[in-house]
Amino acid sequence: MYGQEFADDPGPVYERLRRDHGAVAPVLLDPHVEASLVLSYEAALQLLRSPESFGKDPRRWKAVADGRIAPDNPVLPMMGYRPNALFTDGAEHARYRSAITDSLDRIDPNVLRGYVERSSDRLIDGFAPDGKVDLRREYALALPLLVFMEMFGCPPDTADKLVRGMSGIFDVVDAENANALLFEGMLELVALKRGTPGADVTSWLMAHPVGLSDEEMIHQLVLLMGAGTEPQQNLISNGLRLLLSDDRFAGSLSGGSMPIDDALDEVLWSDPPMANYGVHFPLRDIDLAGVRLREGEPVVVSFAAANNDPALAADHRIGNRAHLAWSAGPHTCPAKDAARLIAAVAIERLLDRLPDLELSVPAEQLRWRPGPFHRALAELPVVFPPVPAGPAAPPVPPAAPSGAVPASPRPVPPVPSPSEPQLGERTWPSSPAPTSSTRPEATSTARTPGSAPEGRRRWWSSLAVWRRGRSTTRP
Repeated sequence: MYGQEFADDPGPVYERLRRDHGAVAPVLLDPHVEASLVLSYEAALQLLRSPESFGKDPRRWKAVADGRIAPDNPVLPMMGYRPNALFTDGAEHARYRSAITDSLDRIDPNVLRGYVERSSDRLIDGFAPDGKVDLRREYALALPLLVFMEMFGCPPDTADKLVRGMSGIFDVVDAENANALLFEGMLELVALKRGTPGADVTSWLMAHPVGLSDEEMIHQLVLLMGAGTEPQQNLISNGLRLLLSDDRFAGSLSGGSMPIDDALDEVLWSDPPMANYGVHFPLRDIDLAGVRLREGEPVVVSFAAANNDPALAADHRIGNRAHLAWSAGPHTCPAKDAARLIAAVAIERLLDRLPDLELSVPAEQLRWRPGPFHRALAELPVVFPPVPAGPAAPPVPPAAPSGAVPASPRPVPPVPSPSEPQLGERTWPSSPAPTSSTRPEATSTARTPGSAPEGRRRWWSSLAVWRRGRSTTRP
């Protein structure tokens, strides 16, 4: 599961494992790391909802304790123990989780929406005049970083260290140095917020009644950044790839094409950004779906394979949120609503601003980043008619080398003016504002559409025309 062949097309691997082994199969996450992979939806739910039988604490991992896995193995930063809500059980997990959920709950979703919209506009202004861009590097990667900087009160230089470290860990490339860089950036952020707290998640975590230490703060922040940057960019990228390549999303608005929320549902079912994770350790020798699992040996949940289990009905996915992309049970992702909001707003803003986007290479030629855990595009090159940037467009620095994480995103992160509500002020209503990905309800008798341009016209191109009042339809 660690090579380029698996990254390029994991579906056949899941099918072969299911055929040869059933619901649970032996796999290699690395040449030296053995694990069991749960492929069945039913078995995955049983494991995720059984904390009395399967624990999250990797200190139970016998191969690590026995020295069979070297301390510098590249999967350890993703699987090894950290004192945070992901890798703990029982009262310790409840303590960390309460601090995280209480702090995230203080973010006003309407203010978050506005911030994502402004950040998206700043990024789009940077590449709109070019007529082409790698959306993965210049948009899907950069936008979650900007959101993280705002939500967590993180300065740009520190954020640069964090994103480089986090990307290295997920790619399982030079993970030891990546982990050190990540830890260095987190130390800087915690020290900054201890001295100058603000209206941000980092400061709220520090002020929470559970009294997190600096070390505990660092590890909760690593968890939150890991969940809020790498998987977030994959959700945005995979959603855009689907919209730009799947015929189901290429019709006209009036033709009944699926909106953005439905596209995200499809991605979370078919190509979840964290394809294989949810690592657990049996608390004793135990049977799962007829397979004997040994105490202290890692069991990985394949969210991608479970979601695509042939035992599930595959024709009722639109609007169905029963997928496992956010995991399940006591370790369900606490930020799933915010993550979905960020992705939906990022995609709708891009398609509204650049409605004639097209992939510049066939979808089957897109490259994927190797790694056993994520489903991550290496690139998403597109072309579009150039659009003049707005008057406040930021300067564009030289591009980073191919495949590298840019030293900084194109725009200077937007700074709210004193009149703009901050993320934690709760000055706006708590219910999310309507999105352009929701079809408008009919308010009058349908009109015969005017002549359309040659070739397929994507539904969001029609939507952009409708929103801006430039329809050629005659009354």
